[in-house]
Amino acid sequence: MLNGLPHTFATTSRGLQRHTPPMRLFEKAKRFGIWNPSEIDFEQDRQDWLRMSDLERTVVLHLTSMFQAGEEAVTLDLLPLIMTIAREGRIEEEMFLTTFLWEEAKHTDFFRRFLDEVAGSHEDLTHFHTSNYRTIIYEVLPAALGRLIEAPTPANQVRASVTYNMIVEGVLAETGYHAYKTMLERNGLMPGQCKGITLLKQDESRHIAYGIYLISRLIAEDNELWQVAEETMNLLLMPALGVIDDLFAQYNPMPFGLQAEEFTAYATMQFQKRYLRLQAARGASLADVQALHHTAIDGDDG
Repeated sequence: MLNGLPHTFATTSRGLQRHTPPMRLFEKAKRFGIWNPSEIDFEQDRQDWLRMSDLERTVVLHLTSMFQAGEEAVTLDLLPLIMTIAREGRIEEEMFLTTFLWEEAKHTDFFRRFLDEVAGSHEDLTHFHTSNYRTIIYEVLPAALGRLIEAPTPANQVRASVTYNMIVEGVLAETGYHAYKTMLERNGLMPGQCKGITLLKQDESRHIAYGIYLISRLIAEDNELWQVAEETMNLLLMPALGVIDDLFAQYNPMPFGLQAEEFTAYATMQFQKRYLRLQAARGASLADVQALHHTAIDGDDG
């Protein structure tokens, strides 16, 4: 029984809608998401770590601490969204979201393995988490997802997905991974960590693609939800960009040749691209939304 009503099973009645964006993302997850953090070779990474300066190691720990806490946070906070989608009987979306949760847990494992086996760090790293970071990861993210437990309304689904997919993943995580991988590859450092980040970014690209689809679907169903999405984006974009500013403000000079302007521009460009895709859902049909997202999914490498 679900909400007092007898079950109707989609797979023994209508079947699976394999053409939909969530099912196409599920197919990609099955092809690209099967990787094991425990199999990544960190031998060279450990040698590179030992040759780094104290400042370089501090910056790597700073960035890693934000990834580590962020991945654990989304692993902890995702369940209410899965429950909401399941209760609506959207089996195709729920099937993809099962990979979503597993991958976030896998990312949590990946960064902790790096801290244990490469950095040898067992200290409390939360001192790296600034006020802007704490606002989003410690406060807004769990509140937005947790609200779905008692009030899984379309408006709250929009707030949750904008917070999670547009801001936490699309601005903080994606920009952070871009900076992290850039600083290592440009300096010929830590091939194991670079490999893991490449695989992780493929996972995250699917997560973001689903979030943009979910928000777009909801806006197409109710045009007034565009205002909810826009208000949430306006509320959170500046604190998210502030996390980037906070990082660079603490190090002068910043090692590894990193420049704040490069990554702020990257974050803004990625955000704007997705903002326009959400805006296109206003007044669109579900078929139009699906067609738009098929194109985006086909153009992704993960």
